[in-house]
Amino acid sequence: MRILAMDSSGLTASIAVVEEEQILCEYTMNYKKTHSQTLLPMLDDAVRMTGLSLDSIDAIAVAGGPGSFTGLRIGSATAKGLGLALDKPLIHIPTVDAMAYRLYGFGGLICPIMDARRNQVYTGVYRFENSFEIVERQMAEDIVKLAELLNSYGEKVVFLGDGVPVYKEKIRECVTVPFSFAPPHLNRQSAAAVGALGLVYAKEGKLENARDHQPDYLRVSQAERERMEREKGREE
Repeated sequence: MRILAMDSSGLTASIAVVEEEQILCEYTMNYKKTHSQTLLPMLDDAVRMTGLSLDSIDAIAVAGGPGSFTGLRIGSATAKGLGLALDKPLIHIPTVDAMAYRLYGFGGLICPIMDARRNQVYTGVYRFENSFEIVERQMAEDIVKLAELLNSYGEKVVFLGDGVPVYKEKIRECVTVPFSFAPPHLNRQSAAAVGALGLVYAKEGKLENARDHQPDYLRVSQAERERMEREKGREE
């Protein structure tokens, strides 16, 4: 099976083509460019450099959130457009699931954290024993409450994600179990991980029609919150 994978849910934009036994290519950008500037050009480069026909793709795996509202919309629209044009199914991959999957085999808890602002992170808790286990499903959580949750498990933890530099000192202050931070080559989103987990999900039948795909935002956007606050103010 061959999967085209993409992740634009955070600061990093990434495109990959993944097969059962190998990654054919991966393009990643995390430097002063918007995803609208990078995602399609990277896809074009991936196709051109590998000489692949998009018709040879069996499915499209996309990081479906949580994450940046704008980034998720760009990734979702790109995946839906390709899925409809190529008549290919989509595989909806929770962003933090794919981030955790990068650390496959780690002997402890894996905790991806994405900065959600307002002292919150998008996160989940995972471990590997005989298989990839979701301990706590994706959620938006206060960083102090997350630390308390991790402490309650009594296991060592590795953190990764763009929330690490933002909340590193708070983690050091509040986490009492042994912990570490993933190194630079493993600490951000990766389309290759989205594609690899997509292979697993595809075998489990977790495919969807491109028309049905919707990102998981977990909470309303700032614009929507401000609109609701204005409406509430008028009612009062």
